[in-house]
Amino acid sequence: MHTGRVTTADSDLDRHEAAFHRWAPYFLLGLGSLLALATADQIMPSSREQITACVLVGVALLLQLWWSRSGRLHRGPNAVSVTYYVIRWAIAAVLTMLSGFFAFYVAAGYYDADEVIPGRRRRRLALFACSIPIASAQTGSFPPEGRTGWLAFAGLLVANNALVTVAKHLADQQEARSTARAVTIAELERAHEENAALQAQLLVQAREAGIADERRRLAAEIHDTIAQGLTGIIAQLQVVANSSDPATVKAHVGRATDLARHSLGEARRSVQNLAPAGLSSDGLPEALRKTVDQWSERTGVPAEFTLTGTAQHLHGEFSATVLRITQEALANVSKHAAATRAGVTLSFMDDEVTVDIRDDGKGFDPLALSARTGTGGFGLDGMRARAERIAGSLTVESEPGFGTAVSARIPLVLDV
Repeated sequence: MHTGRVTTADSDLDRHEAAFHRWAPYFLLGLGSLLALATADQIMPSSREQITACVLVGVALLLQLWWSRSGRLHRGPNAVSVTYYVIRWAIAAVLTMLSGFFAFYVAAGYYDADEVIPGRRRRRLALFACSIPIASAQTGSFPPEGRTGWLAFAGLLVANNALVTVAKHLADQQEARSTARAVTIAELERAHEENAALQAQLLVQAREAGIADERRRLAAEIHDTIAQGLTGIIAQLQVVANSSDPATVKAHVGRATDLARHSLGEARRSVQNLAPAGLSSDGLPEALRKTVDQWSERTGVPAEFTLTGTAQHLHGEFSATVLRITQEALANVSKHAAATRAGVTLSFMDDEVTVDIRDDGKGFDPLALSARTGTGGFGLDGMRARAERIAGSLTVESEPGFGTAVSARIPLVLDV
């Protein structure tokens, strides 16, 4: 969104427009004076007319200098600005009667009527008043001579007003479009700020909820693996302590050793899963690819990773959520599915990211499992909670004998 460029362009346009309104009357007065001076012998042969024109030009110049200063203090439209406009029009009208070239100065009233004249009707009257001296200059004399002169004057007056009306209408439309664009830009900026605030809040909530979720997950995992292994070791050692038979002692010590090795492996796996270490050196696609390869090597089940769309660097919390969901889903496949193949697909789309974990295992009935356990079962509630904490969702499709598909969708939030 290029709001900064648009704002700068609008500001430059406003400055140029203000400069035009300030200097246009000087330029038009100077242009009319130069042309009138060059043709003074033909158009104003009388010295009295020339002196009158010079005096009026001087008065007009003083009026413009006064307005350039006081106009900043008496910004219109108000009584002061109306007085200035009327006096300027009167001077310009008399000058135009002396020389038609001063109609350029009259035309200044077309440009600033909106700024100095209050009310739409009064502005239309002001514009009509400006067209009278201009039409007289176009006919060559005022008052016009004869019926033909008056008809020409009336036609030019109507034509000038029609052109002014059309130009004013187009200018109003352009101003309305500019105003609407400014409002739209302001709304977009406000929405952008609100989205940024919501995203920051979402990330904070995801981080806090993720910590609590990790604690619950670790507690359940320790209870289900390491604690049970230690309980088994203690039971085996108690048998050893109460037995004097060497064969029995050897057998139970062997079992205790096996349980200890298994528990050590589970402990290492739990420590390895405390943080998605792969994300610290790799992006999400590469971390998922390694996770799938390692899982396949560990379980002996062929697994394939597929990436669709253009990979982007997700925010850390969102990448960790996708990785955790994939790890838990694959853990379910190895524990419950009895699958011969599995697949993981990571898809980047315009405004969301999806990860799909599929297997060809024995499947299950999600509704029956939920009714029996009171939860989603197989840790599905935990995965679903992970996705929902970052405004995502998780769906499970399964049927006995036809495998399982777990799909998680999360917003596309980039790391900035």
